[in-house]
Amino acid sequence: MIIDDPEFGEIIVRKNPLSRNLKFSISTSGRLQVSAPKNTPNFFIKRCLNQNRAMLRQQLPVNDPATQRARDAKRKMLAKKAREYLPYRLEFLANKHHYSYAKCRLSHANTRWGSCSSSGTISLNIGLMQVPEQLRDYVILHELAHLNHMDHSTAFWAEVAEHDPLYKEHRRKIKLFSPGV
Repeated sequence: MIIDDPEFGEIIVRKNPLSRNLKFSISTSGRLQVSAPKNTPNFFIKRCLNQNRAMLRQQLPVNDPATQRARDAKRKMLAKKAREYLPYRLEFLANKHHYSYAKCRLSHANTRWGSCSSSGTISLNIGLMQVPEQLRDYVILHELAHLNHMDHSTAFWAEVAEHDPLYKEHRRKIKLFSPGV
């Protein structure tokens, strides 16, 4: 659920059956977030927000609502570009290097460029649309190699090197970017 507040912008409300108290924090998107017990009425959450407004202002670095909207717009644009590009690039590289994967999933993780599940699902971060193409390809090849090696063993890196001889340079360069938007 979302509460719209004139000062803090959109506030994310998460109702959790394991929570016993209200807890205010900052979400990964920079918004104010409230964790509340499952049956907490919304009016009570709003009342606590108003009572603790001064403390929240001082202790939690909430992004300006305009910044939140700009970030959301950028994320939507990147997601659109990623849907149009990444699944096709993954399919192209998989076919070129004789890999077979179950499905492609797009994500927006703040810490990972991609992942590969044991069931063959390859997840790629929409943030890849912000990096040069050779780094995108490195991440895709890295995840495809995980189809054969679910670890970072010597055999895994040998397989990555077989398809991307400059993988060490690409690995170093991708660390200069952040997967989050």
